[in-house]
Amino acid sequence: MSYPEITVNVDEKLALNKFNVNEEYPHIEVQENAPESEFRKLVLACPAALFKVDAEGNQSYDYAGCLECGTCRVVAGSTIIKKWTFPIMGIEGGSGVQYLYG
Repeated sequence: MSYPEITVNVDEKLALNKFNVNEEYPHIEVQENAPESEFRKLVLACPAALFKVDAEGNQSYDYAGCLECGTCRVVAGSTIIKKWTFPIMGIEGGSGVQYLYG
């Protein structure tokens, strides 16, 4: 039995989502100057590609596009993740991601 070839563009699907972010209260906080080996795990594991290392080795992350999957919390645990919470409406002013299908 053969299956039809299905191509899915993940970027197009993620672009449908709506993110309500409160810039004053990040729901993810990462240790400053985190060990490169620990941060690299997040770069490789985050499905939304929120964790980045530039050519000079500078680390950055942007919680605004977070899918709230918890991968970073599982991968890094308490090693470099200082805070990870769901950005629930009414708590710290955010409501997180709203998944839209279409």
